Amino acid sequence: MSAFLARLVAILSAACLLFTCQGLIIPERAAAADPGYLMVHFTGEGATNQQMYLSHSTDGLNWTDLNGGGMVLRSTVGTKGVRDPALVRAPGGDKYWIIATDLCISCGQTWSQSINDGSRNLVVWESTDLVTWSQPWLLNVAGAIPDGRNAWAPEAIWDPASNDYVLYWATNKPLDGATKHRIYYAHTSDFRSITTPQIYIERPGSQEIIDTQIIEVPSGVGDYRYVRASGDGQITLEGSNSILGTWTNLGNLSGIGLTGSQVEGPMWMKFNGRNQWGLYLDQYATGGGYMPVTTTDPSNPAAYQKQASGSYNMGGTKKRHGWILNLTAAEESRVLARWPNTAINRLQSYNFQDRYVRHTGFDVRIDQNITGPDAQFRLRPGLAGSDTVSFESVNYPGYFLRHSGFDFQLVYNDGTTAFANDATFRQVAGLADSTWSSFQSYNYPDRYIRHYAYELKLDWITTTTGRGDATFKVTS
Repeated sequence: MSAFLARLVAILSAACLLFTCQGLIIPERAAAADPGYLMVHFTGEGATNQQMYLSHSTDGLNWTDLNGGGMVLRSTVGTKGVRDPALVRAPGGDKYWIIATDLCISCGQTWSQSINDGSRNLVVWESTDLVTWSQPWLLNVAGAIPDGRNAWAPEAIWDPASNDYVLYWATNKPLDGATKHRIYYAHTSDFRSITTPQIYIERPGSQEIIDTQIIEVPSGVGDYRYVRASGDGQITLEGSNSILGTWTNLGNLSGIGLTGSQVEGPMWMKFNGRNQWGLYLDQYATGGGYMPVTTTDPSNPAAYQKQASGSYNMGGTKKRHGWILNLTAAEESRVLARWPNTAINRLQSYNFQDRYVRHTGFDVRIDQNITGPDAQFRLRPGLAGSDTVSFESVNYPGYFLRHSGFDFQLVYNDGTTAFANDATFRQVAGLADSTWSSFQSYNYPDRYIRHYAYELKLDWITTTTGRGDATFKVTS
C-alpha cells in the first residue's frame, strides 16, 4: 500500500510540475501598440509651403501626411509665412503651443532682407486639445536686443529649476566685431510675454549658430540629463545636467559623414518602448528633406548610425525643419480624427453652372470659372452633429463657411457651440435636381444655403428660382 501511495504521489507531483512549467512558458498577452508620433513642419518656399503641416508615424521612421498633405494652420499675422516650428506640450498635458519663425521667403522677403532687417517676432498658436487652435499672435522676442535684426528657429523646453519655459532662438546682430547669428534665451510661462533676452550660445569668431534643439535623457543613459544638437558648421553635440548650466562639447557627426554644410535643422525624437533615439536632419544642401540617424546614447557621437534609404519613408510632402511629439492614445485619436485625408471639392451652382462657391476677402459668393484654392473646400464631418457636413477652406484651414445674420462668411473656428451650429449643414437631395445636393441649416432647418445676386445666403426656399439657387454639385 505504501509503495502504491509513493508512486501516486510521484505521479501527481510530476503532473503538477508539468502544468507549472507549461504555465511559465505561456507567453504574456502582447501589450497594445504604443501610440505614434506627430511631426509639425513646413514644406519649402513660397506663401503656401511656409505654413504649418502635420505628419503622423506609427514607428517613428515611416511618415504619412495628414490632411491629404495640405496645410493645417495658416499664419495671418506678420509676414504671413512661418517656418521652423516647435510644438510644446505643457507638463500637465492640458495646453499646447506652436511657436514658429515669422518668415516668408519668395513671398515678400529676400534672404538678405530677412537676415539684416527681418521680423523680430515669433508666431504663436495655442490649443487645449491639440486640434482646435487659437488665432496666431506675434511675440516680440528680438525687439529688446539692441540692433537685433531678426528672430529665427525658436525652440522651448520646460525647466523644472525655474518652473517655466526656457524659450530660445537665433538672432543676427553685431557684437564684439562680428555680425552673426547667436542663440538667445528668455523665460516665459505663457508665450505672450518674456523676460529680458540673454545670450545662450555663441561660437568663436565669425562662426554662426542658428539651429539648436535640446532633448532630455533619462537617468542611466550617458552622463548628461540634457543633450543638444546644433547646426554651427557641424552638427555639434553638447551635454549638460541643467538647461542653463554649463554645457560640455561632446563632438559632432562628421564621423558618419554629416556636417553643417550638408544638413541642418536637427530634430530629436525618442522611440517608444526602447532606449533608442532618432535625430532627424534636413538635407538642405541637396534639397532632399529630412533623413534620420539613430542612437542608443544621444551623448555619444560614436553611437550614431545612418539609416539605409529604404528603411524610412518621409511621406508625400518634403519635411522641413520642425518638431516631433510622442503622442498619447487620446491625442492620437483626436489628431487622426481631425485631419483625415478628406477630398478637396468645389461647389458648382446648378442654375449658373459656370460659377462656383468661393471666398474673397472672407465674404462668400459664386463666381465664374474659379479653379484655385479660394474655391476649394473639404467637406468635414459636421462640427455640431452626426450625419452632417461642415465646409473647411483648403487655403485657410480652420476657417469654415458660417452664416451670421443669414449671410455667409469664411470664419475661423473659435471652438464654441454657437460657431459649430452656424457652420453645420445636412446634405440632402437637390431641391431642383435630386442628383445634385442642397444644404439644410443645422440650427435653422427651415432654411438652406442659396445664392442671391451671386452672394451666399441662408434663406427660406419657396419658389422655383429659389430651388435652383439652393442646388449645388459637389465636384472636384
